[in-house]
Amino acid sequence: MRFSDIILLLNALWFGGAFIQFSIAQGNTLKILVPREERANPIAPTLSASVAFLGGINLPIGLLSLYLLVARPAFFQAVEAQLALFLFFAACHFSQFAYNLPVLMRGGRVGVAYWPVLRGPMLRIFVIDATLFVANAVAAMVLRS
Repeated sequence: MRFSDIILLLNALWFGGAFIQFSIAQGNTLKILVPREERANPIAPTLSASVAFLGGINLPIGLLSLYLLVARPAFFQAVEAQLALFLFFAACHFSQFAYNLPVLMRGGRVGVAYWPVLRGPMLRIFVIDATLFVANAVAAMVLRS
């Protein structure tokens, strides 16, 4: 299996997992984002329901990665197409990593606001998005050389 194939597989698994986490396991996501003492707040169900769009965004990205890996379409054989798509995947991971940085700089959970970036599931999300950003960027750089 080539390095680029491994990256495509990891993308498909990660974005597919994000779809499950945000669109199917919304209640679990609420537990990550909202402290226990605030889950009775009337806004909590609205927050839980609203994270489904995050899964909706991640699903097509994961499906695209899986399609490129399994179907190996002719257009993806061109180096320029591979470069563009690995840069796209890198940007997807970077944006998800980057939006956790301001939360981290504020100290993570502050009272009932935000979420704990450096522990639990959010730490895993933070680290994996950073790692997959770098891996996709490296795949793009390898294509450029």
